Amino acid sequence: MVSRVGATGGGKAYKKSRPGNYYGVLAVIVVLGLLSAVVARYDYQHPTKAKHATAPAIGTTWFAGLSIQACGTTLPDLVPDPITAGGFIVKIANVVQISPTTAADAGANATLSQFADEYPGLIASSNELAVPNGKGQAVAKTTYRNGQACPSTSKYAGQTGKVTYAYWSSISQKKPTITTNPTTIKFKEYMRVTMAFEPTGVTPTAPSAKTVDAMVVAGSSATTTTTTVAPATTTTTGGTTTTTVPSTTTTKG
Repeated sequence: MVSRVGATGGGKAYKKSRPGNYYGVLAVIVVLGLLSAVVARYDYQHPTKAKHATAPAIGTTWFAGLSIQACGTTLPDLVPDPITAGGFIVKIANVVQISPTTAADAGANATLSQFADEYPGLIASSNELAVPNGKGQAVAKTTYRNGQACPSTSKYAGQTGKVTYAYWSSISQKKPTITTNPTTIKFKEYMRVTMAFEPTGVTPTAPSAKTVDAMVVAGSSATTTTTTVAPATTTTTGGTTTTTVPSTTTTKG
């Protein structure tokens, strides 16, 4: 009796009680599954550029070329500063080494403004440019503020100047990008940048060929050093314990 009910009335009753949108729900599930697979495949084939957006990362070593100008004259190179706790090191010929050591000067924080903050006595803001002496101290003779007149002995004697920054993001770039805000200038590999105090309408010139050549040479000769230390081994023979000191292998590439 039970089997007959299950084979006849039960089946028909289930079919009648099944929701009308049952197949519609199944179709939606299938479509969503296919879309998820398509999106996953696209993300895999087109990875985001987040990694590139955070460069230079800690451990990176880049080089850039610098020039500082005022009233039509290129000022002397900054004194090389090989000992620094920050991620920027000034080399000979005004080459700047960008080697982030903390998040403070890595990624989006690797800016011209941050470089100035780390170099002793150097001030670079939207309204002031102060170039230090050889002892890392700002001096009145090489401190410039917006609205100040150029010295009588300069190319633009008596003309009112303002702080300006020009940069070339690559060696091949001919026309510089001009700004008055050093916080917006993010360092790139082989970038050229000029910090200047000039009258309105005067475009700062690019760093010298000497600086560019030194920058390229520094970048070409940069190496990555990896040190491998083998684990120490300890052996016991006849009650005597002997420890073998591991050897160190250094590879440069």
